[in-house]
Amino acid sequence: MSVLRQIQRSRMIDGRVLSNEALTKRLYALRLDVESLQFEAGQFVRLELDIDGEKVARPYSLVNIPGDPVVEVFFNTVPGGKLSNALAALQKNDIVSVSQPASGFFILSGTPAARDLWLIATGTGLGPYLSILPTGQLWERFENVVLVHGVPYCEELVYQDVINLVQSKYPERFRYLPCVSREKNPTGLNGRITDTLNRGDLERSVGFPISKATSSVMLCGNHNMIKDVQSILAARGMQKHLHHKPGQILTEQYF
Repeated sequence: MSVLRQIQRSRMIDGRVLSNEALTKRLYALRLDVESLQFEAGQFVRLELDIDGEKVARPYSLVNIPGDPVVEVFFNTVPGGKLSNALAALQKNDIVSVSQPASGFFILSGTPAARDLWLIATGTGLGPYLSILPTGQLWERFENVVLVHGVPYCEELVYQDVINLVQSKYPERFRYLPCVSREKNPTGLNGRITDTLNRGDLERSVGFPISKATSSVMLCGNHNMIKDVQSILAARGMQKHLHHKPGQILTEQYF
């Protein structure tokens, strides 16, 4: 079933705002009370608001782990973005429509088996990994897990509490590689993800390669990053994982 068909079959239910935290000037963590929202880590929902008489909706990945009674969405505002700026203005007890059931195939059960799993994201593409990282299924299936997060500025390396908790629980098996492109990064790598991959910085940092023989790769975030990383990995014989054609790379495309 395609993502489009899943979206068409969904229904909207009310979500009541519990909190709306500004993490930076443009990044927000929206927490909602939503009754009976079932999902698998990595999936997304649509959030919908009535703006000037028009219903405006967009998909957002769920950050919270399955079973958590508080639904959390990580989003960024964009200049002129009707929905993103309206979401940023939400206050406690406001109502936002949430699609049910959740959608998407960017999930562990659809990820090819491998020794190492690389979770590569830019910006708010970090969201689904925050839901996936604490799940027991992840650590049962993969020996090593590497989280790569690319942002323009250090202040956008958010959700450090979640990442640190995973690091403390799996110190020998989990690596976190923050990549900052527009200023010096004292705690990680400098440059765009594609630059650090081309230079070999990512693999040197963890001590093992991204290879067809040992790796599965999940990509989420900027479409150009996804396209470019896929191209780099294609030169290594790696390809997108499809139901009818198994590969090593899993991506999520909302549009």
